[in-house]
Amino acid sequence: MLKLFAGLIRPVQWIKNTVVLAALVFAGEITSVASVETALAAMVVFCLLSSAVYVFNDLIDREQDQQHPLKKMRPIASGRVSPTVAVVLMLILLAVALAGAYLIGPLFLLVSAAFIVLNLTYTIWLKNIVIVDVMSIGISFVLRALAGAVAIDVPASTWMLINTLFLALFLAFGKRRHELLLLEDSATAHRKILGRYSPYLLDQLIAVVTPSVVVMYMLYSFSTEVSTKLGTDMLFLTIPFVIYGVFRYLYLIHKEECGGSPTKVLISDMPILITVVLWILTVIMVLYVA
Repeated sequence: MLKLFAGLIRPVQWIKNTVVLAALVFAGEITSVASVETALAAMVVFCLLSSAVYVFNDLIDREQDQQHPLKKMRPIASGRVSPTVAVVLMLILLAVALAGAYLIGPLFLLVSAAFIVLNLTYTIWLKNIVIVDVMSIGISFVLRALAGAVAIDVPASTWMLINTLFLALFLAFGKRRHELLLLEDSATAHRKILGRYSPYLLDQLIAVVTPSVVVMYMLYSFSTEVSTKLGTDMLFLTIPFVIYGVFRYLYLIHKEECGGSPTKVLISDMPILITVVLWILTVIMVLYVA
C-alpha cells in the first residue's frame, strides 16, 4: 500500500521544489538558522502541494495515461487505487499544505494558492493550448522561486525569476519532444496537445530557449547590480557548469532519447549530477567562503 501511495505522491519529483531554496542561497541567508528553518518548511509545503497536484492530474488523466507505455502503470490508471481514495488523499495533502503555508505567512499563503490555481487550471484547460502549456509549467517554477523569497522575507530577484523561467522552458520543451518521439502515432491519444507540436517545431523552440538560458545566466553573473548585492564579482566561475549542464542535457535529448523526466535524468545521469553538485559547491564557495 505504501508503494501505491508513493506512486501517487511521487516523492522523487520533490527535487523540483529545491527551487524554493534558491532565494535562501542567493540572498546570503544560508547562515541564518531562522531563515534556513523557514525555507525548509516552505519547501515541504510545496512538496505537499505538488503531490496534491500529481494526484489531481492522475485522476483527470487516468484514461489518457492508460495509452502511455510507462504511465499506464500509475496507481490510478492501472486501477490499483480507486478515484475515491485518491480524492481523499489529495484533500488531506492540500489541507496540511495550506495550513503550513498560513503559519509561514499570508504572502506565502497567497503564492501557494496561486501555485495550486495555476496547476489545477493547467490540468483542466491550459495543457491543451499550444505553447501556453509549456509557459504554464515555466511559471509554476517561477512561483516556487518567488515563494522561497516571500517565505524568508527577502526581495525576489528579477534575475533569479527570469533564469528560473528560461531553464524550466528548456526542460519542458525537451520533455515534449521526448513524449512526441516515444509515443509516435499514439501521442495524441495520451496527450492531445502533442498533435499541435512536431519534432521540428520543438527543435526550433529548444534552439531559441537554449541560448536564452546560457546568455541570461552569463548576464546575471557579470551584472554589476548582482555583484554589489551579493558582495562578490566571482559568480562567473559557475558559468562553465551551467553551459556544460545545458549541453549535456541536449545530448541526452537528441542522442540518448532521454528527457521524458528531467528529474530522473538529474538523479540517474552521473555527468549531470556531478555538474549540479559542483555548481552548488562553487556557488556556496563564491558567496560564503571567498
